[in-house]
Amino acid sequence: MPFLELHLDLSGLDTEEVESACFSCGALSITLVDAADTPILEPLPGTTPLWPSIRLSALYPEDTDENELAEALRELLGQTDLNLSYRRVEDRVWEREWLKDFKPQQHGQRLWICPGGQPPPTPDSQGPAPVIVWLDPGLAFGTGTHPTTALCLEWLDQTSMTHARVLDVGCGSGILSVAALKLGAQSAVGIDIDPQALLASRENAERNEVAEHLTVQPAEAAWGDGYDIVVANILAEPLVQLAENIALAIRPGGGLVLSGLLIDQAATVAASYAPWFDLEPTRIRGDWAALAGRRKH
Repeated sequence: MPFLELHLDLSGLDTEEVESACFSCGALSITLVDAADTPILEPLPGTTPLWPSIRLSALYPEDTDENELAEALRELLGQTDLNLSYRRVEDRVWEREWLKDFKPQQHGQRLWICPGGQPPPTPDSQGPAPVIVWLDPGLAFGTGTHPTTALCLEWLDQTSMTHARVLDVGCGSGILSVAALKLGAQSAVGIDIDPQALLASRENAERNEVAEHLTVQPAEAAWGDGYDIVVANILAEPLVQLAENIALAIRPGGGLVLSGLLIDQAATVAASYAPWFDLEPTRIRGDWAALAGRRKH
């Protein structure tokens, strides 16, 4: 069934009020998107940040009259000058739409992130055998397409995982935990503030047949210590706040990779970890950075 899709720039408007008005006028669904290019990754506990510039998209039944809808919204919002636009869209299996652009991705020499039904290209007979993590987009952050995740995956591919105990701080989809296990880690613990992330991590571990080696738990639970590897792909502010906790979780000589940072945040985060870690040169991809190093003895 086709739909009428309305677009509205929310500059100067109250987001919740506009959403309520759209639903009152018969909207079937509403989506908020970034109208500029302002990055927001994993929010801090108790916060629901939005972008400074927001565009609302709302789906209505195909037979909705555009003029009547515009007049009703103007009346409900008390606004005579709304920046509205429309288009007709065909019905699709929306959860599969995104997958058409999600192809197998190589990270480093061996590691591949692949959506279901799309294996990597046939490997070169002279190259290493591929290590495949099967993963489709889901509720939680982390498919390997974002530079912050890609930087961590490349580091994991370059680091010996054999028999390692891994801690994944802010596990999201579980992509880093699962990758570490498939690269040879003995066990992994994934922690996150979002219950959906814990569910997604379990499901992805089961799909990749490593669930018996992965423990997922809320971030407030005890982390444990003596880990060989810690990965943390979150945000600069929580990384600074968690520096001592992360340091105490790693054994002397253990490896660390931190990501979720813009380039201009890397120096501040590095300074927070310098008392405990010997850090390598900053890894950079686009506007994003990652820090890696070893726990001092």
